[in-house]
Amino acid sequence: MTLIASTKRPEDASYRAVLPAGAPYLKEVKAGQTLRIHDLEGNQAVDTLFYAAANPQERYDPQRTLRRQGRVYLSTGSVLYSNLGNPLLTIVADTCGRHDTLGGACSQESNTVRYALDRRQMHSCRDNFLCAGGHDGRLGKRDIGANINFFMNVPVTADGGLTFADGISGAGKYVEMRAETDVILLISNCPQLNNPCNGWNPTPAEVLLWD
Repeated sequence: MTLIASTKRPEDASYRAVLPAGAPYLKEVKAGQTLRIHDLEGNQAVDTLFYAAANPQERYDPQRTLRRQGRVYLSTGSVLYSNLGNPLLTIVADTCGRHDTLGGACSQESNTVRYALDRRQMHSCRDNFLCAGGHDGRLGKRDIGANINFFMNVPVTADGGLTFADGISGAGKYVEMRAETDVILLISNCPQLNNPCNGWNPTPAEVLLWD
């Protein structure tokens, strides 16, 4: 856990957008730009995928990323590697402390298996990914892989299992990344209501960019 605040000021950002609670989002980030994901009200999970804009088949690879950094959580200094071994982004500031790489994205299927049959039709992060990617035209079902859950708390138990716990983020906390190449940013501002990853109450998040 490496807490480092940014020197960048929101009023100097070249781009700002608020993501409604539970909503999908897609945006291109250019090489050299700094991206901030901002937890506006605290305890929100922001499910995120990254793709190389020039070739979306090159995408964020959690196994390669975790193996190279030697730890399962992301924080300041973590480099997000692609499935081709290239750096996509580097985390340069983080006021939350750690971010999940293991819990995955909620889906109709996982909601059914984890919770109950009547949860199947609830909106999910996988639905969001497919919606935003489909509208863009470059990303489809086969492009949705393992994601990062910014601000989400998924502790590893002593026997190697995973648990969903209350978030460790708070209102105003953020994670900031420098793009090492042009990337597609794909977000589901998680709509999950069945576990405490959102404090049982999904809330808005914000995306900021500096050139």
